[in-house]
Amino acid sequence: MRVPIRMAGAAGVGALMLLAAGCAGGPGAGAAKPGASEAVTPAEPLPMKATPRPATWTGSDHQAHRLRITPTRLARGSDSDLAHIQLDDDLKGMVPYYLTFSYTNTGKAPVKNASPERNFSVNGAAGQAAEQVSLFRSNPMATGSGLPPECRESGRAELAPGATAALCRIFMLPKDDRPATVSYQDDGGETLLWQVGGGKGGASAGVLPAGEPADGLTTDSRGRPVSLRITPESVRTGSLADLSRFDLDADEKKLIPYYVTVRYRNGGKYDLLPSMSDGVTLRTVGGRTVKKLTLIDIGGPGVGRCPEAVPHAMVKPHGAVTECSIHLLPKGDAPAAVIFQGDAEGDGGTPVVWQAPAQGGRK
Repeated sequence: MRVPIRMAGAAGVGALMLLAAGCAGGPGAGAAKPGASEAVTPAEPLPMKATPRPATWTGSDHQAHRLRITPTRLARGSDSDLAHIQLDDDLKGMVPYYLTFSYTNTGKAPVKNASPERNFSVNGAAGQAAEQVSLFRSNPMATGSGLPPECRESGRAELAPGATAALCRIFMLPKDDRPATVSYQDDGGETLLWQVGGGKGGASAGVLPAGEPADGLTTDSRGRPVSLRITPESVRTGSLADLSRFDLDADEKKLIPYYVTVRYRNGGKYDLLPSMSDGVTLRTVGGRTVKKLTLIDIGGPGVGRCPEAVPHAMVKPHGAVTECSIHLLPKGDAPAAVIFQGDAEGDGGTPVVWQAPAQGGRK
């Protein structure tokens, strides 16, 4: 039996899968399907320019190793490819995509057990990162890799200076999504991006056009639900100079601030504190989900280009407020979607998602 492992990936938690194929269906061999066909539908290659990029990967020795990485092929598989794999419930019905990439050791010392695949992500048009899956083979008597023929590059245990190896990994996306980018979260702090098919992907279900008003829920200070009419107005590139009054750590100082401005109208019957932006996150082209930056500025002037609330007063029923939140993104990345997650009871699983407005958006 082979066991699929949920891996910690660059943009989130990857997926661990149980491989049901192995020694012929004896006890403990997993839920193999009797008579399952061995035929594999050829994967559909997707257009992607294989541009080499210098990158950094940090191993268990905490040493940064210099690599040159090149995504060489991304192909769309079919459900039948994984018929012999016992998928977790949240992966069933998803479509496998096979990413093959090469990596070259451009440093002066050998690199052992390089695993740059952990830093890769395949992302939909609205920045939704695919679930990366890896198969762990637990039965030494089993034959074959368990991987579809489209995805059998397995890398090397050690890479000499100047040597090149290749790896293939499986990524799972919902059927209504299509890859728009391949990204690599460089350990030096930058996001490396490669566009797939022009970077547009497909129309993701449940993602609203930029700036379209939508209904959401929040709660007042006593926990009572209050309906909102929410309109994302702009996503703008900021500057670290705007945050010079605040004590940012060394990693934060390597990032780029983005200002997300959203207008909220109180559609309920209770007063609201102007703090709805606490429920706003920014999803990026590189597959990250970035929460609001919390700044301590009691009684201070705030950030001039991104005021917390205008007007800064209780929002009465039928009243409105415009709020701005700050989100720090790595260099090379960009906003893909704005998300509002209400805090009203029963609403926690129903976020509202919009395509990110164009930089500079509506004023």
